[in-house]
Formats: sequence, C-alpha cells, structure tokens
Amino acid sequence: MARKTVLKLAAVDRQYGQGEQVLSILKNADFELRAGEIVALVAPSGTGKSTLLHLAGLLEHPDGGEIYINGEACGGLPDDRRTAIRRGDIGFVYQFHHLLPEFSALENIMMPQLISGLSRKEAKERAAQLLDYMRIGHRADHRPAELSGGEQQRVAIARAVANAPLILLADEPTGNLDPETASYVFDALEALVRQSGLAALIATHNHELAGRMDRRVTIEGGKIREF
Repeated sequence: MARKTVLKLAAVDRQYGQGEQVLSILKNADFELRAGEIVALVAPSGTGKSTLLHLAGLLEHPDGGEIYINGEACGGLPDDRRTAIRRGDIGFVYQFHHLLPEFSALENIMMPQLISGLSRKEAKERAAQLLDYMRIGHRADHRPAELSGGEQQRVAIARAVANAPLILLADEPTGNLDPETASYVFDALEALVRQSGLAALIATHNHELAGRMDRRVTIEGGKIREF
C-alpha cells in the first residue's frame, strides 16, 4: 500500500533581498515526504537547507507555490492556524538541543504536552515512555547540564515527538556529536520513526548517516532533487 504524503512542496519559490540584489534560494521547487520514511537532506552550506526546513515547518512563507501539510494548503492560512499545525503536526530538532536548563529531562518532554492541554499525569506517563524508548529512562530526573551530548539530543528528539506529530524536521541533529554517539542517536531516531510511522526530513553533513536513510535529496540551482 502506498504511503500517505504528509508534506508536499509544489512549485515553491523563496528569495531574499541582498541590498539591491535578489538571492533566489528555491525556484519552482517540488518535494514530497511520506509517512514512515526518513529522508536525508544533504547539500553544501548556503544552498538553502535551513530555508527548506523553515518553509516545511511553516516558520517562513514561500514567495510562490504552495506547501501542503497532511493535504492542507498552508500558504494563505492565518497565523493562528499555522501555529496550530506547527504545534500539533510538526516536531523540530536542531543541532543544539535547546532544552530548558532549569527542568529535568522528564519535565522538558512534558512541557509541549502540557501546553497542548494534556493533564500532568498523561504528560508524565508519555514522557516516561519516550525516555524509556530512547533508552535513557534512568536519566529522567537529570537536568540538561547533567546529561551527555548524546543524551541531550535524545531528550530533544523525545520532546519533538511528544505530541505525536506527523512530521519531524531535524537540522543537523548529530552535528555536535562524535561519530559513535551520532550513530547511537540516529539508531534511536530511526527506531522511533519506524515504530510511530511519522515522516522525518533530516538535514545532515554526515554521509554515512545519510546513506542509512530511505532517500537522499539535495538542493541544486534552486531545485530539490534526489540522488
């Protein structure tokens, strides 16, 4: 059975002004991401990886074309609807974990669930399950400063999927980690994707990790192409 398309960019344009010049990052770009797959975004710095992730995550508006999340055209939606989609359907992981330092690992994962209206009991149970799934349940009560880099990123991944999103967008999630730790974190991320059926788009410079994903895409001349 064909997997459902949960993210689609259709003929998307994105430009930025540089003085009197216009810098075109994406030109009539097309891309689809399907449920249950992990796609590597591999491209040199400055070609638009972060721009693509920001557009896909509804953090920026395209200058042309359309972005669909779970079949819904998002380009012309009001800000409150775009915020609701980001909160419910999209999870973000960055190169730096951005965990709240004053809260424990468990509390960091509970936070987005509480914001979405879950009870404290439900949020705590799901956070504990996610920490166990990421194999760091024994570190639940530790604050970020007490965790290793790999542990911090696994907590960040768990937090990103706490509200059971359709899409996970990750920008160099293992970029600050040594190769062995990066591989371990990716193993946990891959297992989570396979188990939950979410779709993941991961920007990375790590070609070894990219080779382990379902597909690899790059940005060339403003187009998104598979390689």
